Amino acid sequence: MADQIIKAKPTKEDLADALNRTVPDLIAPGLDVLFCGINPGIWSGATGLHFARPGNRFWKVLHLAGFTPWQFDPAEEELLLDHGCGITCFVDRTTARADELRKEEFEEGGRRLISKLEMYRPRVLAVLGIGAYKAAFAKKTAAIGRQGETIADTPVWLLPNPSGLNANYQLPALVELFSELRKSIN
Repeated sequence: MADQIIKAKPTKEDLADALNRTVPDLIAPGLDVLFCGINPGIWSGATGLHFARPGNRFWKVLHLAGFTPWQFDPAEEELLLDHGCGITCFVDRTTARADELRKEEFEEGGRRLISKLEMYRPRVLAVLGIGAYKAAFAKKTAAIGRQGETIADTPVWLLPNPSGLNANYQLPALVELFSELRKSIN
């Protein structure tokens, strides 16, 4: 668990101290969609909030795709539950970059995710990151969109990671893909 939640911009010291912290899941039974990210970044570790880095497009995309009535600030993340959405990650520990994670961490994260799906029973799992999905579930190939399989009886959607570092997907393409998911669950 994060030692504290900082709702303002973290200082350099906060960011330096954030490595290897964890951010608690935002989860409840019966959600419409459980979003599964790769792992918390250092801004999330410093603040205790999901997708906290200012360049991350998660909150903007959720709003523009119709999941939320306004663009939530990460500090408002608890409100996401009221809109049928939750957040978890494959790997709990905070890192500066996802490439610092080991294959074994993804595999263990996949097993933990299955347990969460069995316990909380969301209508849909939305995995944010093709590489993380492939590593966690030993997939040789995968494509963006609805998958032809379920995990723990939960339909799976594979979506691009909304990080600002993911230049392969610009905002309009992200919104379109997230909108397809939202329309599929309404």
